[in-house]
Parts: sequence; C-alpha cells; structure tokens
Amino acid sequence: MTKPSDLQSLIGTEVGVSRWIEVDQARIDAFASITEDEQFIHVDPEAAKATPFGGTIAHGFLTLSLASAMSYDAVKPLEGVVMGVNYGFDKLRFLAPVPAGSKVRGRFKLLSAEDKGGGRWLLKHELTVEIEGGDKPALIAEWLGMQVVA
Repeated sequence: MTKPSDLQSLIGTEVGVSRWIEVDQARIDAFASITEDEQFIHVDPEAAKATPFGGTIAHGFLTLSLASAMSYDAVKPLEGVVMGVNYGFDKLRFLAPVPAGSKVRGRFKLLSAEDKGGGRWLLKHELTVEIEGGDKPALIAEWLGMQVVA
C-alpha cells in the first residue's frame, strides 16, 4: 500500500511492472467475438499471412483492455482505499502490432497525483505496454484513475 502522503515523492518514477501476459489466438478470437470485430487480420491466420504482419495480430483495444490486469499486478493501491474508478485517458497511441502468441507487460510511471478532497485522489500514470522481444512498445497511454480512501 502507498500512503497518500508519499505520492508527491513518487511523481516521475516508475512505480511498477506487471507480469508477462500471453496474447494467444484463443484470446484474440474470444475478444473478436465479444466485441463483434472479426476483421480477418485478427481471426484468419491463413489470410493474415499475406499481410505485412505475416500473421494475425491482437486488436489494439484487446491490448489496452489488459491494462487493468497489469495495473493490479504493478501498482500498489493507496492505503485505506475503498474503491478505485477508471477515469479515462488523456493520451493513447498504438505504436506496434501484437502478433498472436506474443507476451505483453505494462510499465507504470506516476505522472501526477491530485487530492480532489473527500478522500478522492486522481492519479495519472504513464502506461507503456511492452511486447516481449519487441523493439517498440505496443502502446503508450496516460491513464487516469480515481482512488477513494477512507
């Protein structure tokens, strides 16, 4: 747990790195089905071989959706937290495709911490999702989360 009084000293530092998460074809297919985004580049390995990617790739939004699991792994909640709320993104860029069968992980750097009063803290993290063995990250985002402490 992180004390709210320690937040200012953490700004600008990496506060955690998640475990590696496999993005296999079964996960991609399930995401495609649930979101009704079944473009061939995601779900048809034979057709995808003929693209510059050489095979299927994960949806950008699938990669982004793993951010919650990455955050649970990597970012310590505030001491006394009773609830956390996803507050959205200030910036989000998809930089590299995630090939089926790859592993990804998230690196979190605290960019800001605002005391909103009433035990509410608005935290902004830079999230960089790395692809194992990749030269470029899959995505970089500035992610906002509200934590409420008792």
